[in-house]
Amino acid sequence: MAKPGIPKGTRDFSPVEMAKRNYIFNTIREVFHLYGFEQIETPAMENLSTLMGKYGDEGDKLLFKIQNSGDYFSGLTDEELLSRNATKLASKFCEKGLRYDLTVPFARYVVMHRDELSFPFKRYQIQPVWRADRPQKGRYREFYQCDADVVGSNSLLNEVELMQMVDAVFTRLGVRVSIKINNRKILSGIAEIIGEAEKIVDITVAIDKLDKIGLENVNAELASKGISDEAIAKLQPIILLSGTNLEKLNTLKTVLATSEVGMKGVEESEFILSKLSLLNIKSDVELDLTLARGLNYYTGAIFEVKALDVQIGSITGGGRYDNLTGVFGMAGVSGVGISFGADRIFDVLNQLDLYPKEAVNGTQLMFVNFGEKEAEYCLPLLTKVREANIRAEIYPDAAKMKKQMGYANDKKVLFVAIVGENEMNEGKVMLKNMETGEQQLVDIVQLITAVTK
Repeated sequence: MAKPGIPKGTRDFSPVEMAKRNYIFNTIREVFHLYGFEQIETPAMENLSTLMGKYGDEGDKLLFKIQNSGDYFSGLTDEELLSRNATKLASKFCEKGLRYDLTVPFARYVVMHRDELSFPFKRYQIQPVWRADRPQKGRYREFYQCDADVVGSNSLLNEVELMQMVDAVFTRLGVRVSIKINNRKILSGIAEIIGEAEKIVDITVAIDKLDKIGLENVNAELASKGISDEAIAKLQPIILLSGTNLEKLNTLKTVLATSEVGMKGVEESEFILSKLSLLNIKSDVELDLTLARGLNYYTGAIFEVKALDVQIGSITGGGRYDNLTGVFGMAGVSGVGISFGADRIFDVLNQLDLYPKEAVNGTQLMFVNFGEKEAEYCLPLLTKVREANIRAEIYPDAAKMKKQMGYANDKKVLFVAIVGENEMNEGKVMLKNMETGEQQLVDIVQLITAVTK
């Protein structure tokens, strides 16, 4: 019989891997709580009408669509079936899709529950999302996002606090990162001054690929979208602008002087960067004009985070979206958010071996089982050590000692409690440290003290 498998771009996670992932989730969750964010959850699937048209043409192609149950051919004509038009057919017999991100479902949630919410509403979600992308290193079809968003406030202090949260999370995880900041208004201003204001989406989608495909291919893509050679030439010194954040801002003030929207973007970026400079931010913060975040719903500040010591794509991203809830009939609600890519962070921590030992250890103490009488002696002790918050178990079968110790080794148990007739007569336990091999005869109080050190 053929060995079973899983779909490409998905993964199983072992107990050790889950301990590592929970360390990441818990670290992020603690920071979210620290800044006043509350948790919600939304369904894995949404109506396609909710998802379509929110991510641009490229994003729409990556939506996993769910086939209707029952006779999904019933509403189709023979002509439609024979056309073999996959997109058109899918629109007929797929009404639902797996969520592509957590932001659009969140916007839908806000509109549906607007009467129950207090604004500004600060929410976080830690849930999986799905994209029909080509699997490759660091890119999966199923992956977790850890999102924090604030809606109902225009204040740029929200952007400042989100950057503080990013810095706090990666400082706690021990990962050196670079926080890249840009503003869609700056990009709109650039498109305006090079005479291609109507091509802003094409320009941002192409620029966003600079790190992946290089300048020559970006220029080729721009040309293929009908952007003139003259406009592309004007774009070069802007997207390749270098220097300190202050120098870049000063240059942009000159370059974008005739663009009202561009100058607004410069003003917003200057506010965020100036406030961050007053805080004890440990990460590098850089104004990066090549950062475009190829999603159509961003309207203001945009962010991306790169690990400095590992070659991998962005591990966190986000931005301001002034009009996202408007597509669901609730205009005038501004929002800003960030999304931590838990799966990429998992890979980064694995490569850099940054997990604390206590984060990945499971059982701290295992009682050896020599038989029914010994097990009865151990069970009340197990209750006491668990009451002391020690992760403990008893081997369920009276198996050979070698087998039980092998089990403890495989699980990387820190201590083993051995109880035979002599130990029971003295009301004690032989405690073995599995790392050092040291053994000592202890009572329950001494056992708890030794294990919890």
